[in-house]
Amino acid sequence: MSRIAVSKLPIDPGPAAWNELLPNAPRPQSVEGHLTADWIVIGAGFAGLAAARRLSQLCPSDRISVLEARRVAEGPAGRNSGFMIDLPHDLASVDYGGAREKDRALTADNRHAIAFAAEMAREFGLSEDVFSQSGKINGAATAKGHAHNCEYAAHLASMGEASEMLDAQSMRDLTGTDYYRSGLYTAGTAMIQPAAYVRGVAQGLSSNRVQIFENSPVTGLIRDGDWTATTPAGKVTAPKVILAVNGHLNSFGFLKNHLMHVFTYASMTRPLSAAEMARLGGHRVWGITPADPMGTTVRRISSPQGDRIIVRNRFTFDPSMEVSDARIARVGRDHDAAFVARFPMLADVAMQYRWGGRLCLALNSAPAFGELEPGLYSACCQNGLGTAKGMVSGMLAADMAMGDSRVASAYGARAPSRLPPEPFLSLGARVTMRVKEWRAGREL
Repeated sequence: MSRIAVSKLPIDPGPAAWNELLPNAPRPQSVEGHLTADWIVIGAGFAGLAAARRLSQLCPSDRISVLEARRVAEGPAGRNSGFMIDLPHDLASVDYGGAREKDRALTADNRHAIAFAAEMAREFGLSEDVFSQSGKINGAATAKGHAHNCEYAAHLASMGEASEMLDAQSMRDLTGTDYYRSGLYTAGTAMIQPAAYVRGVAQGLSSNRVQIFENSPVTGLIRDGDWTATTPAGKVTAPKVILAVNGHLNSFGFLKNHLMHVFTYASMTRPLSAAEMARLGGHRVWGITPADPMGTTVRRISSPQGDRIIVRNRFTFDPSMEVSDARIARVGRDHDAAFVARFPMLADVAMQYRWGGRLCLALNSAPAFGELEPGLYSACCQNGLGTAKGMVSGMLAADMAMGDSRVASAYGARAPSRLPPEPFLSLGARVTMRVKEWRAGREL
């Protein structure tokens, strides 16, 4: 017998702004009483929903129970910036690139995930403002940022990947601001409304065979032959379980001292008026990641909920997996400064939402993937790239659980490396982040 007590439940700071833009979701179904299934998937983010989808394809007669601690899209899946990136995007690097052959393999994985996500978007009737493979731009505000873009473009060329360098005028025509001196466009990224996407997929998957249980946090797991997941109002028993909980894998007692818990932060404006959109100019939809990984991500969106701008920057190391409202407010002042620097013509436009999102990183950028105990599988640690990497890990965890041993030797070949002991870990992580943000300069 194996008994796992969950030490901590998810706490997410600030509103899930993307979800706040949507109509109220239907009344949730929660676990009540003692249920049985063929599969349990814990977590209804990108990884969990990808695992459920893949299992429904591989074993179409099986019953799959997906257990989500909160409402779908209220957690990290509804809080990211909505870039499903196909090309190498290593946040720990200078220009996102790494070793060429490794990056080729990563790109193949990411594209497999994007194709899988696109197939669900088509099948479940998700609109273009929810999922669109429209590409993205690495925006450079400085000579150093432009140099990073040139280095990254050369790296992509060595991989056989195309990119297009945009000059300052092209960036101004696109964004309406003269803040950027250049940009590097790549075509393969899917831009998504993350909350609408996961809600749409969850609704599309829901059936007599795939049940999505919300407000059903798992507080314990017991293996006595089959696995039983306990929730506040009931339990579910099944032969196999896939954990799709990212950094909360630690809360289930696994990989202690191997996972780093980081928050990043974002703010979203109120809807822009027609006069403000005219004052800004540029295109109504675009997405910019910074040429320096520690810089500011910016999106402009146009949807039935209005035209808005989102800025995301700042990273903090938080082993407790919690941050305060005061932290959100402090970081919000940095967001306001970044916004006004880029869009001085919109200096009077207020932010309507501010929030934080949890990331899970490994020191060696490896996933927490594989069989943890008999019948218990992990699809965790997306290393800051929860959309594409979440899809990959969920799909492949389902393949592994169905007996495809090739998966273990490929995607899960490396495990997260052990972290330095405290206080050296926290001190080193926080100093490193601050130094990198300082070096980013105007890219931040």
